[in-house]
Amino acid sequence: MKSKFYLFSALLLVVALLLSACSFSESTSNNNNNEAESPADSENEGTTDEEDSSPKVLRLNNGSEPGSLHPALAQGTHDSWILEHTFEGLTKKNAEGDIQPGMAKEWNTEDGVTWTFTLKDDVYWSNGDPVTAEDFEYAWKHVLNPATAAQYSYQLYYLKGAEAYNSAEEGADLAALEAEVGVNAVDSKTLEVTLAQPTPYFLDLTSFYTYYPVNKKVQEANKDWALEAETHVSNGPFYLADWKHKESIAIKKNDKYYEKDMIKLDEVQFVIIDDENTAWQMYQADELDLVYPLPQDVQGQLMASDDAEFHIGPDLAVYYFNINNTEKPFNNAKIRKALSLSIDRQTIVEHVAQGGQTPAYSIVPPGIPDVNGDYQENTGKLFEENVEEAKKLLAEGLEEEGLDKLPSFEYLYNTSEGHKAIAEAVQEMWRKNLGVETTLENVEFQVKLDSEQAGDYTVSRAGWVGDYVDPMTFLDLWVSDGPYNDARFKNSEYDKLISTAKSTLDQAERMEAMHAAEKILMDEMPIIPIYFYTKPYVLKPSVTGIYDPINSYPQFKYADIK
Repeated sequence: MKSKFYLFSALLLVVALLLSACSFSESTSNNNNNEAESPADSENEGTTDEEDSSPKVLRLNNGSEPGSLHPALAQGTHDSWILEHTFEGLTKKNAEGDIQPGMAKEWNTEDGVTWTFTLKDDVYWSNGDPVTAEDFEYAWKHVLNPATAAQYSYQLYYLKGAEAYNSAEEGADLAALEAEVGVNAVDSKTLEVTLAQPTPYFLDLTSFYTYYPVNKKVQEANKDWALEAETHVSNGPFYLADWKHKESIAIKKNDKYYEKDMIKLDEVQFVIIDDENTAWQMYQADELDLVYPLPQDVQGQLMASDDAEFHIGPDLAVYYFNINNTEKPFNNAKIRKALSLSIDRQTIVEHVAQGGQTPAYSIVPPGIPDVNGDYQENTGKLFEENVEEAKKLLAEGLEEEGLDKLPSFEYLYNTSEGHKAIAEAVQEMWRKNLGVETTLENVEFQVKLDSEQAGDYTVSRAGWVGDYVDPMTFLDLWVSDGPYNDARFKNSEYDKLISTAKSTLDQAERMEAMHAAEKILMDEMPIIPIYFYTKPYVLKPSVTGIYDPINSYPQFKYADIK
């Protein structure tokens, strides 16, 4: 995977992918209930009645094969982009990011601990079953069941008894622990939720995909229902119609959805492709209508030309490097800080990333309210680049570890020309500024995630998109026992501050604790922040109604094609 392709090989790849895209269009029209002609057939000029009635098909790219299309098991944006359009939680968000009724028509709480949600009457699964409160109770407890091994189970720890159930040791009375979890279907339309303590952002969480319902009957009849389109059942505006693994995915309008009259697209086709250049070429050839992400040099050119098809959406996300804190000599904070202080972030965002990103000198991105103002603006710079200081720290750290020089180490990243360009730039900065040698290893995205979870890496490229709009969605990643603490960072004072921020509704106290925790994180540097993301993408002028939530990929629920 480290070798470079020659031009001939690249051309063969492009041709193969184009042929795959053509095959994809034909197969989705032949294998599903609602027949659809290929996208090319719907682009004839003129205003005939036949064209007016032709299916509206949106074509876009997904950067990687989904790891899972089961809400309990999904982990990344390669999963969530599809889940956000095929499922719906108790709540959802509009284009402005405001919380709106989803499956629930109303909710109430008097103390911030006990919540009652009442489901709408006209909500159904794509197979025609009614969506019930029991489906929510079942789904949430399924996430928490230790046998499910859900990486995102910690997002439900806000429920009373949830952590005890999910963390139960072998031999524990699981049935008794499950009964204590604070979610209960009072009847088919009423869901009662009891939290362990008041949580300011709980309502926001109910729109997040780990909180989506699962059809209890389907799950109990077939535990593998989410692996194939033929057995997949969902409750959102679209349903999974076709899934050719590692090639393509098609979702179609769900006529059982309560707002079906607001859904204008008949079908959405994803080509699974991790090469941004090929996706961009397909867009230029009118074979894709939306492309995200883009090649970094293309982003720079489009920004400079003020192209009307180029859009930059906000993003609640940070690009950073994981460092395996348990691997010597990277257990030494001075060595980790030396690597961080020797990176020129401004050069990376201006000349490599080229998408309007901003250098990150902390971990929580802009866009989250503080008690007063913006949280990140109030944080400011928690460190600055300083090559001389980096050299000094490296020398001290190596002496403490009994080493003359830092051994060559491997940098892991998921296959992408953009990630590769950043890796090569940082590799050269480390070589030039510190005399440090690295090797680069690229793998599929899911392989990278699995390697990080297993601790089978030294340094890796990472990114995190906020699950909800609060600093906690970033900061609780690095508590000592956190399931996404891939850096294996442990600091008792940090854990205490995060616990404090989670246990009070006093916003001033919460924010003060989180600012203090973030300072510890940057002092210890278990991870290296590089920049705060933006969402640069291209969109055909014929497509309308796309919107950009701050913490999701571009949303096309209410999109239309003119």
